Amino acid sequence: MGRQLDEQIAGRFPVGQRLRVLDVGMGQGTQALRLLRAGHRVTGLERDARMLSVAHEALAAEPEGVRERMRIIEGDGRDTGVHFLPGSFDVVLCHGVLMYVEEPDPLVAGLARMLAPGGLLSLLVRNGDALAMRPGLSGDWPAALAAFDTTAYTNRLGLEVRADRLEALTATLAGIGAPLHAWYGVRVFTDTAPDGAEPPASDGALSALLAAEERAGRTDPYRRVAALLHLCGVRGA
Repeated sequence: MGRQLDEQIAGRFPVGQRLRVLDVGMGQGTQALRLLRAGHRVTGLERDARMLSVAHEALAAEPEGVRERMRIIEGDGRDTGVHFLPGSFDVVLCHGVLMYVEEPDPLVAGLARMLAPGGLLSLLVRNGDALAMRPGLSGDWPAALAAFDTTAYTNRLGLEVRADRLEALTATLAGIGAPLHAWYGVRVFTDTAPDGAEPPASDGALSALLAAEERAGRTDPYRRVAALLHLCGVRGA
């Protein structure tokens, strides 16, 4: 997903421009820190105390010149209007958050308002059109059959959450003035890997895995059955 995001940023903004980035539900800060190291100014918004602690610890390990370009705020993605003025950011990330929100449209609309004209909105969601894939590939046929007719599922943490369908999110983005510009699949081949599985030991094998996932994530029909969808909307496009 990082490669996909970099591709969209490179295609939309001049090389070397220091972007204002908002990462909503930043978790442990993986993407936020990566963009921070690339020279951008990043604001992370997170409400989970454990994740906040991990993110602060990771930030503390960065050089001072990097640390000073990031701020971390405790808060909920639905309260962006409380913390920031409209148009305050060039890039807004919301990765792995919508599945925990019962009514995502107001949240997505609020995120779009945070974007300056031409700004990039990056969403990572569970693919509601592919919920049968994981149980089906695992041989759980009753669960696979049940998944065809719902967007609800139980995640690996045991939580009851929801997925989004590409068609519905495309309509939402068009309706809030940040129409879909590009979309990718994420975890096409590796979704059934067990939690905590180690990556391939050799650099060559790991590179091949990443290349296969990246190719599949931008190619039909593979991307349509990915576990996750990465959607990129552009404000005012």
